[in-house]
Amino acid sequence: MRRRESIILLGGVALAGALLAAAQEKKKALIGFLGSGSAKSSGIFVDSLKEGLSDSGLREGRDYMLDLRWAEGNYERFPALARELVERKVDVILATTISAVRAAQRATSSIPIVMTSITNAVGSGLVASLAHPAGNTTGISNLNEDLTPKLLDYFFEIMPRARMIATLGNPANPSTHGLVEVIRGHTVALGAMVNPFEANSADELDAAFDGIDKSNSDALLIVPDNLLIDLREPIAALALKHRIPTLSTIPELTDAGGLLGYGAPRRDLYRRSGYFVKRILDGANPGDMPVEQPTRIQLSVNAKTAAVLGISIPAALLGRTDKVIE
Repeated sequence: MRRRESIILLGGVALAGALLAAAQEKKKALIGFLGSGSAKSSGIFVDSLKEGLSDSGLREGRDYMLDLRWAEGNYERFPALARELVERKVDVILATTISAVRAAQRATSSIPIVMTSITNAVGSGLVASLAHPAGNTTGISNLNEDLTPKLLDYFFEIMPRARMIATLGNPANPSTHGLVEVIRGHTVALGAMVNPFEANSADELDAAFDGIDKSNSDALLIVPDNLLIDLREPIAALALKHRIPTLSTIPELTDAGGLLGYGAPRRDLYRRSGYFVKRILDGANPGDMPVEQPTRIQLSVNAKTAAVLGISIPAALLGRTDKVIE
């Protein structure tokens, strides 16, 4: 009888242990991620996201698991990728571009969505307002439309005689056309013209730069887009090859070899996204969480690129620069 009781007791302990382990396993949040480019080129941003989650006390493997889905530059893949995340019953979805946010919103009205860095989130119809986003979406709306004119002002301090500015944008990004018009309006006010070019894959960069070269443009402004951010290294290399100064609101492009940058470091924004995820996992309603805008704007100059291109950076501008890449 005692042997039988011991067996029952041991069986109960084993069952309790299994239930406890299962309960602990269920406590791990499953965080979905819709990335525009590839795992390799976006690695620094995923690392920043993990740092932000760590800042909030969340450790990968212990508190959460990441399910990373990559569009590899093809934004038409987002709807299928979003549906896959919904089918996996993720606890929250991080979306990196307008097309990704829209795909996630169409796939679910209940799973919270966090925007990592979106241009004109209100104007794009992704949220009702910054203060009261409503629905299941919140996160970070960048200031690209406001920062781009100031970026041009800084560039004209370097090259006041510039008369033709080429732009390179991704036609698959819904914000590209509006940003090109912002660039055009401010460039005309500075006495110059805009020549738009497009690329929506790495394979199209060579042809785009050949066209830019033939256009005799004085500079190239990269229209902010997550795919083009992912392609920052080949873009910087091609710009140097064609000897054209490149400017952007993406400081990471300056790090890669662009001449001038004025914008919020994307790594900061991805890191801040971790805060939104933690709040949501703790029970916050995304529709009640105000959408944030960047608080740190970085002016960056690549002095090495300037030297290669034979461009002199005014001392007054260098004195205001937050980061100089030597």
